[in-house]
Amino acid sequence: MTPAAVVNPAETAANTLVSAKIFVRALSVVAQIGVYDHEHGHGQPLVIDAELDLDISEPERLAETVNYETIAQTARAIADTGHIGLVETYAWRLATALLEDPRVLRARVRVEKPNALAPDAEAAGVEITLSCQGA
Repeated sequence: MTPAAVVNPAETAANTLVSAKIFVRALSVVAQIGVYDHEHGHGQPLVIDAELDLDISEPERLAETVNYETIAQTARAIADTGHIGLVETYAWRLATALLEDPRVLRARVRVEKPNALAPDAEAAGVEITLSCQGA
């Protein structure tokens, strides 16, 4: 059997980027969140997954893509804004903030609130997907 030739993608015009995804899974964030009286005045854990579809082509430098740390910093910054009533509101704000980067075509954000139904359920939460106009 003959070994396959190594092809440099940059030299092959036939390569077309169909989809590029950046993701962060199970990011732990503490937020003041909830609608009930007992949920006010203290932080609660959230577990966040974020997945971004990007309009990028063969990135070779960090500046050419979305940094994972930027996703984490954005999630924490939203949590630091003060009390948020609903997990849905938090997820919407995060997805909207992530779409501000012009390379992001779609943002899927899943937010779990592990203590919401404890001990009866592992977690409760929401998953939303937003896309930019024209994507």
